[in-house]
Amino acid sequence: MPIAAKLDEFGKPAWIALMILGFFAWWPLGLVILAFMIGSGRMGCWNHHGMSRWQNKMERMQSKMDRMRSKMDGSGGNWWGTPPSSGNRAFDDYREETLRRLEDEQREFKEFLERLRFAKDRQEFDQFMTDRRNHPTDGGSSPQPPA
Repeated sequence: MPIAAKLDEFGKPAWIALMILGFFAWWPLGLVILAFMIGSGRMGCWNHHGMSRWQNKMERMQSKMDRMRSKMDGSGGNWWGTPPSSGNRAFDDYREETLRRLEDEQREFKEFLERLRFAKDRQEFDQFMTDRRNHPTDGGSSPQPPA
């Protein structure tokens, strides 16, 4: 009768004792026995619950993905800023109008700031050109620093 079959008759405690003895005798031997126990499924704790645990995690993740997909499809609002209906149509119309008005005001304000920046840049550039035209040139020589 092979050693593995004999140890299987005694169960997991015999395998664990053999592994510990293997570590005491020569540590690589203990690692080999441990790898054999894991690879052959004799550790039991990973063999029975391992696949179902991963299967449960995958099912939970799939259900979360399905919920996110249903939210994106438009049931109960979406991710792009449209809130779900409150059930009161008058309030929903008021909310949409207010949001639209605020977005228009924001756009107009950004355009105003852009025009203001452009005007300031234009003024600074005009001032620079005026100073440059009014500055006397000495026929190509560089200006002398004051002593």
